[in-house]
This record gives sequence, C-alpha cells and structure tokens, in this order.
Amino acid sequence: MTTFVPTFKEKNMAPTDQEKERKAKMNALLTDLKSGEEKKVSKSLKGLQVHGDDEAILPIIEVWSAGVSPRTENAIITFIGDIKSSSSADIIMEILLDNTFKNIHLPLLTTIWNSKVDYSEYLVDFVTLAIQHDFMVTLECLTIIENMDGPFPEHHFLDAEIILREYAEKHQKNAVEDDKKLKLIGELRTVLKNMEQQNVDLL
Repeated sequence: MTTFVPTFKEKNMAPTDQEKERKAKMNALLTDLKSGEEKKVSKSLKGLQVHGDDEAILPIIEVWSAGVSPRTENAIITFIGDIKSSSSADIIMEILLDNTFKNIHLPLLTTIWNSKVDYSEYLVDFVTLAIQHDFMVTLECLTIIENMDGPFPEHHFLDAEIILREYAEKHQKNAVEDDKKLKLIGELRTVLKNMEQQNVDLL
C-alpha cells in the first residue's frame, strides 16, 4: 500500500498564476471531500497531499468528526500523521482544545506521537488535555509528552506541575483505590520531573 505524504505549501508564497491554480485545485478537492461519496473523499485526500496546504486541515477534521467509514477514517489518520508542515501543529492543537471535536480527540492524538512535526512547545496544552478527558486520552498525552525532544522553557514545567498538582489534590479526596487515571496523572508528574532535569542539561 502506498503511503502518501502531504507536501503542504507555505502560506506566504507569492500569488503567482501557479499558486492560484493550486488553490483552485485545493478548493475543488475540498468540495469533493465534503460530498460524502467515499470514492470522491478518497481521491480528494490523495489530491490534497499534492495540492493542499494547512487550510485543508480543518475541513478534513470537520468531515472526520461528522462521521466517515472506517476505511476513510484510516485514510484521514494516515494523511494527518504524514503531514510535515511545522505550522500545522498550531491548527491541530486548536482542534484538540476544541470540545466540538472531542469525538475524534483520541484517534487524532494517536497521529501525533508518531508525527515528524515537533509539538514540544505545546507541553502545557497536552497536560491540560490529560486532566480534562478520560483515561485513554490521558494515556495518549503521556505517550506524546514522553516522545517530545525539547528543549522546553522552564516555566512550562512549572505551569504543568501546578495543573497536575491541583488536579491530584481535588480528586484524591474522592478517589477510589483503583483510580487508574489518578495513578496515570501521578506517573505523568514523575515523567515531567525527569524531563525537567534533562532539560536543564540541554539548556
């Protein structure tokens, strides 16, 4: 099976005829993407890998969130996981922090820890997601954080620790003995402490 790699264009390209043509192709592909016809959706995803840019990400997410077949979902997951545009991280994080798309947060997170895009600057955002959602989302956030390269601003660790400590203090009073998420939050705190020490060595 061929793996397609989106080669998103930079937004600041000069508005040449070639760029206008690419935009027109992208808009036509996005129309097909929203058609609901599986063959058109599949073809549009392949076309967007060549003619798309970061502006294609949100429409793809909207289609995914509205409901697609398992085959199309797998194609979208592969598509997003293969994106190499560094500016795409801003858009993906906005989507993850938007509860409108919470039904796809978990599979979207799985595309990130294997991604070639660096999400290190969003450390605190992933910690926030970890406390806001269920055990599986927390686990994915932990995996993503463990795979971050850094270096990180020191205040990110302080902000993250405050968020996690407040969550732990609030929930420990009512926690049952086998509260898996609370234990995972404790593990995340330990991971961040180790990362903070390594970060000092990098700075």
